[in-house]
Amino acid sequence: MNYLIGIDLGTSSTKTVLFDEEGTVIASAGKDYPLYTPNNGWAEQKPEDWRDAALETIAKVVKDSGVAADDIKGLGISGQMHGLVMLDEAGEVIRPSIIWCDQRTEKECEEITKKVGAKRLIEITANPALTGFTASKILWVRNHEPENYAKCKHILLPKDYVRYILTGEFATEVSDASGMQLLDVPKRQWSDEVLEKLDIDKSLLAKVYESPEVTGTILPEIAEKTGLSTSTVVVGGAGDNAAAAVGTGVVEDGKAFTTIGTSGVVFAHSSDISIDPKGRVHTFCCAVPGAWHVMGVTQAAGYSLAWFQENIGTEYARKAKEQGCGAFDLINADVL
Repeated sequence: MNYLIGIDLGTSSTKTVLFDEEGTVIASAGKDYPLYTPNNGWAEQKPEDWRDAALETIAKVVKDSGVAADDIKGLGISGQMHGLVMLDEAGEVIRPSIIWCDQRTEKECEEITKKVGAKRLIEITANPALTGFTASKILWVRNHEPENYAKCKHILLPKDYVRYILTGEFATEVSDASGMQLLDVPKRQWSDEVLEKLDIDKSLLAKVYESPEVTGTILPEIAEKTGLSTSTVVVGGAGDNAAAAVGTGVVEDGKAFTTIGTSGVVFAHSSDISIDPKGRVHTFCCAVPGAWHVMGVTQAAGYSLAWFQENIGTEYARKAKEQGCGAFDLINADVL
């Protein structure tokens, strides 16, 4: 039988699952890592933590499953979107990643809107300039850390950094790239117009694929560390919600889902490009080739609940320990 591996690079942890070709879970593993807030409103993580978590969890599921390396045919990665990973000429990380929930880039968003034009920006990228997106993070580094920007030779998203570690390839795919605010979302390719107006060198960006396309194979040194085969292919993968849509069957018109994780999302599939000219909802390319999705997002969802439990609702943790249940189960019971 053939097998596949899925990696989910989340904000709090990386989770890796080995499936058989019928979708049955054979083995799974996870590894947590910290989030850093060096200033109020800032949010950063170390890409090296993502790398270590991915390699460790891959090795664990391969070992625990006992599956032969040659029978693991493919690997796909989903993960948190928008994070800025900057690499130097040697492929080494220059600075911690500024991740999706960071709020430092308000002035850079104003700069983007002024240079591209509010209406034109939405026409091309399908979204207004927002602090969560990657383009404003790139400008922030250029404006505030010019020495780091000067060293930058490659810009990647979080899951695509893990892809680089696994394959040595600088690649991304359309669903995750849509959230960088550098992609022409209707045309599913980098926007030369936006890049030119923002003075960002296109050579810094990865090659864009569709989500199911093969982007590379496992490097020999990674195969040795993880137990994978060098013939195992790594496909484009998808941003977290675009991947969740495939998993829940939201891959055709008339279907939608909602989820509350660290953030909260309402997501609807669309076979045609549909852009809100006022930018009130996001439109991104989805994991289905030639299709898009419309999405509403709030960044203050599950993470706010975790903050409440840790800082105000500490009594819930004590009661949960006494009762042998989860603190959030008790919180939810009181809410209901």
